[in-house]
Amino acid sequence: MEVTTENRSPGKLFSWIERIGNKVPNPFLLFVYLIVVLMVATAIISAFDLAVKNPTNGELVRVNNLLSVAGIQWILPNIIKNFSGFTPLGSILALVIGAGLAEKVGLLQSLMVKMASRVSRRYASYMVLFIAFFSHISSDAALVVMPPLGALIFLAVGRHPVAGLLAAIAGVASGFTANLLIVTTDVLLSGISTEAAKAVSDTVHVSVIDNWFFMASSVIVLTVVGAILTDKFVEPRLPAWNGGHQDRLPPLTALENRGLRAAGIAALVFIALMALLVVPEHAPLRNPKTGGIIPSPFIQGIVPIIILFFFVVAIAYGAVTKQIRRADDIPQLLVDPMKSMAGFIVMVFPLSQFVAFFNWSNMGKFMAIGLTDMLESAGISGAPAFLGLMFLSAFLCMFIASGSAIWSILAPVFVPMFMLLGFHPAFAQMIFRIADSAVLPLAPMSPFLPLFLGFLQRYQKDAQLGTYYVLIFPYPVVFFISWIVLLLVWYALGLPIGPGVYPSLH
Repeated sequence: MEVTTENRSPGKLFSWIERIGNKVPNPFLLFVYLIVVLMVATAIISAFDLAVKNPTNGELVRVNNLLSVAGIQWILPNIIKNFSGFTPLGSILALVIGAGLAEKVGLLQSLMVKMASRVSRRYASYMVLFIAFFSHISSDAALVVMPPLGALIFLAVGRHPVAGLLAAIAGVASGFTANLLIVTTDVLLSGISTEAAKAVSDTVHVSVIDNWFFMASSVIVLTVVGAILTDKFVEPRLPAWNGGHQDRLPPLTALENRGLRAAGIAALVFIALMALLVVPEHAPLRNPKTGGIIPSPFIQGIVPIIILFFFVVAIAYGAVTKQIRRADDIPQLLVDPMKSMAGFIVMVFPLSQFVAFFNWSNMGKFMAIGLTDMLESAGISGAPAFLGLMFLSAFLCMFIASGSAIWSILAPVFVPMFMLLGFHPAFAQMIFRIADSAVLPLAPMSPFLPLFLGFLQRYQKDAQLGTYYVLIFPYPVVFFISWIVLLLVWYALGLPIGPGVYPSLH
């Protein structure tokens, strides 16, 4: 299999981004420096006794000084807890165990070869991006599983694996809130929006499907835009791929084909069992109070379910292909995937401290409320209000990893503001989702950034943070612009953004 790409030098802008990015310290050191800056900033703000008023309850929000006696007394006992209790760390490592077993027994590679035999290299970008968008049903798990699969799909059809990796990251990260199905993000944000809307009207309710038409259409638009961007701009500018024989996927053997059949049967049995636990009216994995699926133990336990699914199909495949001959082989096969996560674990240590320090100091709330107050006091309305919410959301995404946390701060101000301007609160929520999602691959506070860099280093050993930024940068920019254009067209045509829900209040 020959993988060739035209080798073009990047433009001056991208060369500048890469040079600047590569001068940024190693992510481990970067977060150490940011912790020092945060400590000094909290001390200065506290010294001037600056405060902002929380629009939700009217209370004053002050910054807690990390360099105070109380700060030091909080920091020292919580350092280990901050690291071990960092939620994304456990989820990511657990998912790597499940996906790692599937990779070590050869299931993922065989599956990609089988898929590649039915998809031409011309349409590989469309397939990777569409699968990435569909994978959002698994929430954050998609950010861990999909990027390496995207690289394998491209490798299987004879294309540059880094291009597949970048396309998959764009789909799962920049397009994180674009979904064909209703997912947990819809549940979280709609609940926050409904509460914020009560400041103006008790009768306006934001449901989980109020953004569905627009977000489902976004999947189609961004799949096409992202695929064209990958094919015409990103991949042609990558250096020629000269991967060794071990990086190429050979044709399937008869034994591997039997293994895939066994894995397929195991997958169908697993899905059937899960359906029995979810679909019937009083199934045990439904919400015990409402009987619904969103939210429910099924949705809340989607990550362990995905891990178990990986184990079931990987063991079925490995047993047939003789990669697993006895039970003792399984833990041995799990060692290498966890070794590859060592760098990620090291980088997460200062990252987890910075996130915990940031939260304890109230700096996130202080910044968000302060910036929101500035926009509100400026009397911004109409189109400028759209842009103000967009860019403020994108900016805060760089510092606050949780989108629901950001919306919890912004919604009490922007939802009533938009309602008073005659817009539905679901429309304000939709604008926030566009901005918060589009810039996600660039967010330094995201726990997935070092993971994405680690994926890139599998195929480009000398890649640094600047290399990652210059490669992924076109996707957030193009996705953001495409989403804005789609939003303007949607608004101009007066189309519903969800079933019976329009941008304007009726």
